[in-house]
Amino acid sequence: MPEGPEIRRAADRISKVLVDRAIVDVYFSFPRLSKYAHRLKGSMVTAVDSRGKAMLTRFNNGLTLYNHNQLYGVWYTVPRDRLPKTARSLRVALHTAAHSALLYSASDIDLLTDQQITEHPFLSRLGPDILDQKIAASDVVDRLNDVRFRGRTIGALYLDQSFIAGVGNYLRSEILYTAGAYHLDKPKALDKTIVTRIARATLHVSRRSFRTRGVTLTQKLASSLRSRGLPYQQRRFWVYKRAGLPCYACRTSIVRASVTGRALFFCPTCQVAKAEPRTNDPPVRRIN
Repeated sequence: MPEGPEIRRAADRISKVLVDRAIVDVYFSFPRLSKYAHRLKGSMVTAVDSRGKAMLTRFNNGLTLYNHNQLYGVWYTVPRDRLPKTARSLRVALHTAAHSALLYSASDIDLLTDQQITEHPFLSRLGPDILDQKIAASDVVDRLNDVRFRGRTIGALYLDQSFIAGVGNYLRSEILYTAGAYHLDKPKALDKTIVTRIARATLHVSRRSFRTRGVTLTQKLASSLRSRGLPYQQRRFWVYKRAGLPCYACRTSIVRASVTGRALFFCPTCQVAKAEPRTNDPPVRRIN
């Protein structure tokens, strides 16, 4: 499932072809949405935002197109009348005179008013967006120490969108590894140094992934792996989907665990239960 950085990049891509341009034609595959097509024709897109894993395309007539891509949804942007080569099912098409933004395969789609957005069952329960530039590490520390979250294991907590929106499976593993945090520990059992380290890694890893199109490794390491001829999927992550391969810091084999029914990957040497800060802790250096 696409996570916050991927959805934000898609929103930015759609913004480039839709914002401040007139919508000249609209298509919805779902009959319940087709009635809105005439209301969107002639309107202007004012913004395309992301909220965690959801996208909001805002029109100047007060309506907002909401979509959550879940596992299979994907947006394409193409020149007008040039459909992408795909076997996916088209769900939404927004056409300007020059371009089209096309949503395929998604099923969680709606048209909402501003009031409906505040009452939406998914949007209304989201925590702060992981890519919101207004969020500081201190804000993440406050959430980790919040009575609603501090008694839960951090491995489970980091998939709860009410804690922080936009973190999914790969970001969870990469954040905890970068912080040197063990997934079964609870914030209330950790000292302030470790909690702060987790908070810093939460923002750093997510923002790095957004900047690098999904790479969480340092630029130096990613470049080294690329020079050795490794394909993109094999030079993205510290631990995610690297079970049995050596940790880049200590050479211990990466381990796969199941937490909340989802795969989590960690280094048993770098991520020790209730670990005390160490002077030469490799995960801390990865934030710098």
